[in-house]
Amino acid sequence: MEMGKKEIEQYQKLILTPISSLIPKLAVPTVISMMISMIYNMVDAIFVGKLGTSASASIGILMSVQAIFQAIGFMFGHGSGSMISISMGMGQQKEANKTASIAFYSAIVFSIVPAMLGLIFLEPLMKMLGSTDTILPYAKTYGFYILLCGPALTLSCILNNIMRYEGKAFYAMIGLVSGGVLNMIGDPILMFGCKLGIAGAGLSTAISSYISLFILGYMFISGRTITRIKLNFFEWDLDRLFHIIKNGFPSLIRQSLNSISSITLNLSAHPYGDAAIAAMAIVGRIVMFVGSAMIGIGQGFQPVSAFNYGAKKYKRIRQSFKFTFILSEIVLGILAFIAFIFAAPIVREFRDDAEVIEIGVRALRFQCFAIIVQPLGVITNMLFQSIGKSKIASFTATLRSGLYYIPSLIILPMFLGLTGIECAQTISDTLTALTCLPFAIAFFRTLPKENEIVPLDKEYEKAVNA
Repeated sequence: MEMGKKEIEQYQKLILTPISSLIPKLAVPTVISMMISMIYNMVDAIFVGKLGTSASASIGILMSVQAIFQAIGFMFGHGSGSMISISMGMGQQKEANKTASIAFYSAIVFSIVPAMLGLIFLEPLMKMLGSTDTILPYAKTYGFYILLCGPALTLSCILNNIMRYEGKAFYAMIGLVSGGVLNMIGDPILMFGCKLGIAGAGLSTAISSYISLFILGYMFISGRTITRIKLNFFEWDLDRLFHIIKNGFPSLIRQSLNSISSITLNLSAHPYGDAAIAAMAIVGRIVMFVGSAMIGIGQGFQPVSAFNYGAKKYKRIRQSFKFTFILSEIVLGILAFIAFIFAAPIVREFRDDAEVIEIGVRALRFQCFAIIVQPLGVITNMLFQSIGKSKIASFTATLRSGLYYIPSLIILPMFLGLTGIECAQTISDTLTALTCLPFAIAFFRTLPKENEIVPLDKEYEKAVNA
């Protein structure tokens, strides 16, 4: 296999660049793209909030549907991405191309099926997700477009993650940011200029999602990425597909539990009315925006850990974990402080309703404490997933949105009422961090202290050392 200049440069970049400059370089475009994606979700919520409390609550209902398509996308994206990065670290580019191709083409089928089922059973689905009679008309209209663009969301997640894992986060940022900006422009035009109301918000999201997918796809077609996704690289290899799903299973669990926990949250808030559902949906969007900084930094860390694990550069794995944790605590601590101080005006931007603001401010301030303890749990889970430790990664993925959060949403309101719903995420994040700590300690105790030599393909080794 003849090695190209890009493959050699990328290998040297991820193996030799100092951690303190490498992770920020990889993280900054990812943080920007994540935050822009969250911003356009928030813009949707802000504009829809102008239509009324019930319309605002419908955004919260559909968060669980979006999470389903993200779950599929992240499963194939993270699952193939970690394998691609490890293969590249070992100099096996052809294997990386085969992995990327089977992940992408398989996900087309996996995303179209739930979209079609959702469209067929739209009304019962919206009711099952927690819609009240007043929320239902808005949820059905907005849900139609979210289901329509579901496959685009899934495939964009895959392409985005593959680019991140090969260290091309800048190109991923271009695709995601372009879609986000278009959605922010399209919302007011379609909702109010064309007088489509909530249908305009949904249509804008659908159009921007497919444009974003096209831009991300163009990066691969035009040769700006190292990995290739082509039909001639596609081989129906069940063993390879199994390993992709196995490696991506923690992401599937995490995102699926996000969907289930969103449903549980809506059902728990149901007795307290549309204002409670709307307030928790608003706070959810705000916290997702702040948390996207953590996810972005972590996604800058993942290709470094995966690539260096494949190359057996163990010292760099230790350095990268420590650096990522400290950086995440600093960034999230600042954002949490700002959100705590300005909780009322932030919530008011989404819905100027006294009851919604009162509930939202309390919930947001509880969530600020959760934000500070997030990094340890998130980074530990990302570490194990990126290096292929799927069993531990799958377990740690169940904690934050599942094993701890869902029972908290069910049990705490029995004793604390609405306050129990507002503080459930804080309890969950704290328990998640405490649970992940011993796993991280045990891993680094057993990880070799010295680097090892990895035998590369002869042509690859010759090119790298030239």
